[in-house]
Amino acid sequence: MLKFLAIANALQVALLVWKYQVIPKQIPLFYSQPWGEGQIADMWYILLLPIFMNIIFFINRQIAKKFFSQNNLFKSIFTVANVILIVGYTGIFLKILFLIS
Repeated sequence: MLKFLAIANALQVALLVWKYQVIPKQIPLFYSQPWGEGQIADMWYILLLPIFMNIIFFINRQIAKKFFSQNNLFKSIFTVANVILIVGYTGIFLKILFLIS
């Protein structure tokens, strides 16, 4: 599972480095806000996506180890949740970068 997270992180970093020159200084990031200025954020806010992904992943992992080390069903649920988390956050990150560049 850590390899999958490392691959997702490497993909995000590589894409960010590759697209850095064409990313505008302000990007539409908050899509839940009404159209216009409410969606705009500084470029560095895009880094919050991988940071939150890693934090949530390690919190899920610690919860699974601490409370559900003997229960295989809950360990499997946390594993699936972490896979969905990694794929979702990486997909959102890639989608935003390709939309703005």
